[in-house]
Amino acid sequence: MGSKKFKTISSYKVSPSVSLEVEIIGEGFPILCLHGHPGNKSCMSVFTDALSKKYKTITPDLRGYGNSKFEQEYLIEDHLMDLISLLDMLEIHRCLLLGWSLGGIIALELAYQQPERFTGIILVATAARPRSNHPQVNLWDLINTGIAGVLNWCNPSWQWNIEVFAKRSLFQYLLSQHNRFAYQRLAKEGIQAFFQTSRFAHSALNDALKTGYNSLDQLTSINCPCLILSGSDDRHITSDSSRETAEKIPNSQWKCYDNTAHLFPWEIPDLVLEDIESWLNTAHKL
Repeated sequence: MGSKKFKTISSYKVSPSVSLEVEIIGEGFPILCLHGHPGNKSCMSVFTDALSKKYKTITPDLRGYGNSKFEQEYLIEDHLMDLISLLDMLEIHRCLLLGWSLGGIIALELAYQQPERFTGIILVATAARPRSNHPQVNLWDLINTGIAGVLNWCNPSWQWNIEVFAKRSLFQYLLSQHNRFAYQRLAKEGIQAFFQTSRFAHSALNDALKTGYNSLDQLTSINCPCLILSGSDDRHITSDSSRETAEKIPNSQWKCYDNTAHLFPWEIPDLVLEDIESWLNTAHKL
């Protein structure tokens, strides 16, 4: 029988007003795993369940997300202070970064601030200059999304619901393959994450996007190896903007998965994990 993986969920007071709930699984070289928006630490289990077999995965609910409650206005930059404080508290001086969507943007910002601390970066569906080609949302999009979400929560991956409502809802821009595994993840993790995301988290992200967030000029300062993964049909952060990021990082590999969208780790998890583990074994030298 294999040994049982070490796992804890604890709260860390990273500042006088902020406590982050953090899941730590496994032992070995640490990976700080950062979720997207709306999201929480559970959404990262598609990565951490596998990676924690060889690594120590550290996955917080970011400020204003999940169980890291924070009912005040804040800036996206405040996540950086929270996470640096968390790493200091855990006495982690060197680690990998893995960020999905917003988590990838935060990962890049951490690497700009403390390049000596991070030995490699895995960016998933994200970019230093995130660009979207998402169509304008209308009332029927919202109605169909609400119906599809409730039905999928009650009866995960019900094919009738997928065909009748989900493919006519905002889910059509998050998924391309609409497979059972992805809808099971939506039911198990996505719905809860959506309702646990505070209005202040929405506001912080929207304010950053309105200013035209762009950190392309800082990418040449990243010297550690990077793996950048994208979905060909991603409407939220396009594959072109992901490739643009990869082209400006000196030591990077970029891969785009056909017929996948923003939630591609839930569409093709086995292939994504295979590529991540292969990169860790070859490009990331401890």
